[in-house]
Amino acid sequence: MTEKQEFVSRREILAQKMQPESICVVPAARLQTRSRDTEFPFRQDSDFQYLTGFPEPDALLVLSNSQKFKGVHTVLFCLDKDPTAEIWHGRRFGAECAKNTFGFLQAYPLEETESILLELIDGHQNLYVALDHCEQTDELIKHILKQLREAPKQSRMAPTALLDNRPLIHELRLRKSPAEIAIMKRVGDISAQAHKRAMLFCRPGVNEYQLEAELHHEFAMQGARYPAYGTIVGGGRNACILHYTENSDVLNDGDLVLIDAGGELDGYAADITRTFPVNGKFSSEQAQLYNLVLEAQLASLELLIPGNNLKQATDKSIEVITQGLLDLGILAGTLEDNLQEQTYRQFYMHGLSHWLGLDVHDVGDYKVKGQDRALEAGMVFTVEPGVYIADTADVDDRWKGIGIRIEDNVAITENGHDILTAQVPKTIADIEKLMSGEECVG
Repeated sequence: MTEKQEFVSRREILAQKMQPESICVVPAARLQTRSRDTEFPFRQDSDFQYLTGFPEPDALLVLSNSQKFKGVHTVLFCLDKDPTAEIWHGRRFGAECAKNTFGFLQAYPLEETESILLELIDGHQNLYVALDHCEQTDELIKHILKQLREAPKQSRMAPTALLDNRPLIHELRLRKSPAEIAIMKRVGDISAQAHKRAMLFCRPGVNEYQLEAELHHEFAMQGARYPAYGTIVGGGRNACILHYTENSDVLNDGDLVLIDAGGELDGYAADITRTFPVNGKFSSEQAQLYNLVLEAQLASLELLIPGNNLKQATDKSIEVITQGLLDLGILAGTLEDNLQEQTYRQFYMHGLSHWLGLDVHDVGDYKVKGQDRALEAGMVFTVEPGVYIADTADVDDRWKGIGIRIEDNVAITENGHDILTAQVPKTIADIEKLMSGEECVG
């Protein structure tokens, strides 16, 4: 299947999932102001990207399964060709080229949206749209519906039901196709190389933002021009701040540094965390806690097969970490009592996993009809146990200020799972070998 056919197929599947005689409207993202008259780099809306692959702002996708079209009818509204505007702001596909390139049945310039969209919506029983997602689209839809409702003498008919299109789209996005997983494997490899580069560059006296720069440079040099989210580089006690993004401190000899970073390729995110010693050698306490987190991740991974669910893996990680903290004397009492009282949450306070895809915290329900969703082939998610012992924790001083997380990206297969980020080392031996310069980095 070609890339064009992939997007066409997704639109057809969505149309089949909609109720009969329905029309669906999905807006593209708009440029976002950075300061005064400058914008942030454009990033396409994830739902629009999934259904079209069209890379320009302000566009609008319309698709219908009405019998009057005798099949799935797809329309794109987009910025038209404009030589003057393109001199200033870059080339555009224009309606005709966009139609042919991305497989739409019809395409029109944005200036014609209101008049043509009114004709398209007229006569449908149901309108699928994500209200409160895009203010401009909301206003356009309200205006068109008002016109249709006020024109019965012209034999106009407004849809009688407004339905949210996001549950349908997000359920489709939850299961990745082979083409999507191939992209995610590639961006996982790119991100793995970036983490290895950061390990090689790291030494006492380096600033956190310098490691961030190494990561971002590697992303861009391999085609993932932007990070998928705000990069976290937390040295020492900063690693105990889960979403630390200041990245402004100097890395000290004897500390660990936690890096949570991933590139974005064709809209798809990687999300990797590794924790390693600034000087290349784990201390005894660091090694004990690190191996505990690694043991929790490996035990969780064993449960990630079709038919199981993420809660089973999460519970296993909690059990392993709680028992490990008891063994180290950081917690006291019985395993049963600590699990019941959730004492581990002062050291392991976040979940094990989240869906991954076009959004780093990707869409899709975790429960179906009140039950934990069974894993299926094509689902992709993170596996990221951690232990964080703050300076203020009521523990022996030797454990304080240590934060550790190990995170990989996992795709469920027909018979098990595939780790998409396996190229970056995570055992103590492999990390110390790489940082010593013994391993050749390709």
